[in-house]
Amino acid sequence: MTSLSRADLNNGTAVGPQGEGMDSPSNFSTYPAYKDSGIEWLGEVPEHWKEKPFFSLVSERCESNAGMKQENLLSLSYGRIVNKDINSLDGLLPASFETYQVVHPGDIVFRLTDLQNDKRSLRSAIVREAGIITSAYLAGVCRGIFPEFASFLFRAYDSIKVFYSMGGGLRQSMKYSDMKWLPIFLPEWQEQTQIARFLDHETARIDALIEEQQRLIELLKEKRQAVISHAVTKGLDPTVPMKDSGVEWLGEVPAHWALVPFGLAFEYQEGPGIMAVDFRDEGVPLVRISGVQGRWVNLEGCNYLEPSKVKEKWAHFRLDKGDLIISGSASMGLVSEVGEDAAGAVAYTGLIRLKPRANVSIRDFIRSVVGSYQFHAQIDLLKAGSTIQHFGPTHLSQMKVVLPPVNEQAQIAAYVDTISVQFDELLGEAENTNALLQERRSALISAAVTGKIDVRGWQPPARTQAPKLEVAEAH
Repeated sequence: MTSLSRADLNNGTAVGPQGEGMDSPSNFSTYPAYKDSGIEWLGEVPEHWKEKPFFSLVSERCESNAGMKQENLLSLSYGRIVNKDINSLDGLLPASFETYQVVHPGDIVFRLTDLQNDKRSLRSAIVREAGIITSAYLAGVCRGIFPEFASFLFRAYDSIKVFYSMGGGLRQSMKYSDMKWLPIFLPEWQEQTQIARFLDHETARIDALIEEQQRLIELLKEKRQAVISHAVTKGLDPTVPMKDSGVEWLGEVPAHWALVPFGLAFEYQEGPGIMAVDFRDEGVPLVRISGVQGRWVNLEGCNYLEPSKVKEKWAHFRLDKGDLIISGSASMGLVSEVGEDAAGAVAYTGLIRLKPRANVSIRDFIRSVVGSYQFHAQIDLLKAGSTIQHFGPTHLSQMKVVLPPVNEQAQIAAYVDTISVQFDELLGEAENTNALLQERRSALISAAVTGKIDVRGWQPPARTQAPKLEVAEAH
């Protein structure tokens, strides 16, 4: 395998980088007449749309779960309401679920805490089944707005950061009283249902493409894993004589390769456990797990140690340029290399330094081995039955690797590096496509619920089944 293409991996089924075939807001007509909303972030709205305050459309639901009226535990996750099993929850639990609040189908749930944290996106979702949620969420009953329309509308408000400037306090949080006068422009009920019907159909199409791209991403990762694993256990020459390794998970290996303990092939050392009392604002950098998330070790967010204490207690843990660092709890195949800026730092406990043994192994072959399926399969076997999810020197000391001659290690490492670049390019393309699709989804929702496009005459294509939305009169 010398080169890869998208078609090689998915038979040409995934969408292209621009999400061909998907409608963008610019493909739809606008309303015949607009008026100024008087709101800077909203701009113009259709002339016949009316302004109403939030409280006239959505009332706060304050229904206690006292007496455990409901046991169906719900939670807001990435813009969806999901079920959770009360009996299998881990971590901090409430003293009683009677302190939770009851919600009903058609309610809109808002998470309006910690608003300054931009990473916690999609802060609202529509409820599909009765259940209970934490009282930290705001539950709203749609009284004068179609619930499906409201769900899309508040998602758009979230995407354009409407809520972010409204909260108060250190953590920028909001209550219903903060929302009461939030201005909302909307059409009559029938038009709301049409917009919701349109968005339900179009976002389902985009979601299907996003899911397809996600499957492609997973396939690419699996293929990369398989290519690397084959190279480091079978070699690059398909005609070389093979022998039974005697290890079930390994199978046959080249006859001239050696099967040796991990520690005879590579040196390894876990970083020391250091107490927070030893942290300083400057000095010798202490690399944390956040510093081994990419190709190179970085010092962002690291702590520091007193140089004299490092010299006294931890000098033998200082990193050399070219060392490889893996985390005992990070995802498979993630290896970071120590560059000039991180040389001399100390790796914290949970991080493992790897070095080649002179005349036995080379650095880049180590990178290939720890990125292989066989490496992590052994770790999984050694951790079987354990509640501890990370690995460390104890596991490495029990592992074996197949070791080619040094010249073959160099050939394999070069091949793996070349093929990894190709996989990374395809992964980058697929991830960019996903990002574009998600942007298009957000833009389409925002355009429809703020009246930037007119979908009143829209009908689903004849070949598709229109989503069923139950249309009822406003309460």
